[in-house]
Amino acid sequence: MSGVSEKIRISEIFGPTIQGEGMLIGQPTVFVRTGGCDYRCSWCDTLHAVDSEYRHNWLAMEVETIWSQVHYLSGGVPLTVSLSGGNPAIQPLGGLIKRGKQDGYRFAIETQGSVARDWFADLDFLVLSPKPPSSGMKTDWDILADCLATAGGGPRIGLKFVVFDDADYAFAKDAAARLPDLPVYLQPGNHTPPPPDDDDARIDLDGIMDRMLWLVDKVTADRWFYATVLPQLHVLLWGNKRGV
Repeated sequence: MSGVSEKIRISEIFGPTIQGEGMLIGQPTVFVRTGGCDYRCSWCDTLHAVDSEYRHNWLAMEVETIWSQVHYLSGGVPLTVSLSGGNPAIQPLGGLIKRGKQDGYRFAIETQGSVARDWFADLDFLVLSPKPPSSGMKTDWDILADCLATAGGGPRIGLKFVVFDDADYAFAKDAAARLPDLPVYLQPGNHTPPPPDDDDARIDLDGIMDRMLWLVDKVTADRWFYATVLPQLHVLLWGNKRGV
């Protein structure tokens, strides 16, 4: 099935705030966070949108209901809507994208590239974030290739990697070599995910900044000059609080 009639499982809708990472860092954004994921990364910082233990908090919403909230939050001023999760690619988001584009909004999605969707072609931005060894997950490169094929020439596409250690860094370099035409964004990992209901959870800021400096040194020493190293800006500003 496809189309506007399908309901979408929503964990939270919030904003406008800034995009905290990747190719759109710093840009005004409304977030539509879906519920559910086909991965269970060891360091996931959005378990409230991933683990089925919290599915009772996810609402099955119609496109128009979701869109009315986005429109209200943005004051009717078109901006970028970030579709996140969990893995938003497991949800039927094609109708929502088409609805928002009628009002002039742009759409971005970040996904690990484990599910290919034909509506990827309707996006403005597609961020593929294959998960490194520290996550405990495995990347199926054939499916990731299918994601690129379904996107076609529609969205601007980039690769984003979370890096905790040397193994993660090597994984990112290998993945970038597989896809040399795509821009690469690297960010240090955050080792301190909060409990899903803890809005005051603190972060290991010293650890994050140490990994950031280490990552900068690695990239420059390797002359990997087309990689962009960025922090998770939202983590530095608000820690692991939800809804920002």
